[in-house]
Amino acid sequence: MSDEPVPARPIIDLKSFTPARVALGRSGVSLPTRPLLDFTLAHARARDAVHAAFDAPGLIAGLRALGLGAIEVHSRAADRGDYLRRPDLGRQLDAGSVAALEETAAAPSQLAIVIGDGLSAAAVHVHAIALLQSLLPRLGEGDAVTIGQIIVASGARVALGDEIGAIIGARMVLMLIGERPGLSAPDSLGAYLTFAPKPGLSDAARNCVSNIHKAGLDYDEAAHKIAWLIREGLARRVTGVALKDESADRAPRRIGTAVPE
Repeated sequence: MSDEPVPARPIIDLKSFTPARVALGRSGVSLPTRPLLDFTLAHARARDAVHAAFDAPGLIAGLRALGLGAIEVHSRAADRGDYLRRPDLGRQLDAGSVAALEETAAAPSQLAIVIGDGLSAAAVHVHAIALLQSLLPRLGEGDAVTIGQIIVASGARVALGDEIGAIIGARMVLMLIGERPGLSAPDSLGAYLTFAPKPGLSDAARNCVSNIHKAGLDYDEAAHKIAWLIREGLARRVTGVALKDESADRAPRRIGTAVPE
């Protein structure tokens, strides 16, 4: 083992590896003006993302441009204030949405896709369609995954997908939803997968691919992980803590392959 000292590297080097706020400097006992203004702007963008209106009709139009139909539903949160104060309301469909889904429910499918606003409608507006453009061809390859209904949900929390999936009889639900904004990423999209969805499941029953945005996971990398988890989850008939993401190491098994007891 060498006794030579490790050369010191200035902390300023970290700025090339992370968007985190490091090496900001100081002015007296406070921050310099520029970092302080940058922080204030990032905080304002995060707040705006939480309160931004969800353009469900625009999203449905984007899906139609891809040749995909969609059904619009709403949670029990009457407005954004309700949504933020009462997370439980965002996990339940309103009565009209339940009736609409029951009327349109077709034969059970392997996968339903739910797109919800979550805590950042901006993330959904920017990334959801582009991610699907990369994901859908992967699901159609080889042992194709049959996709049933696509649902656009306003006032949605992640667990809203459980009730939706149970009503329409989907074996698995993929929920694309805006994540809680951070000071470096106000438009981060998350993808949550739940096998055998039903109300009352905990987050331990889901897999999550998060941090999908310009400075995080790109669409192709995220789509690769999501497609692997969908295929492997359907083959094993599990998601959550029982399903580890090994998409970088091996191909998923065939969906029809039975899992040994």
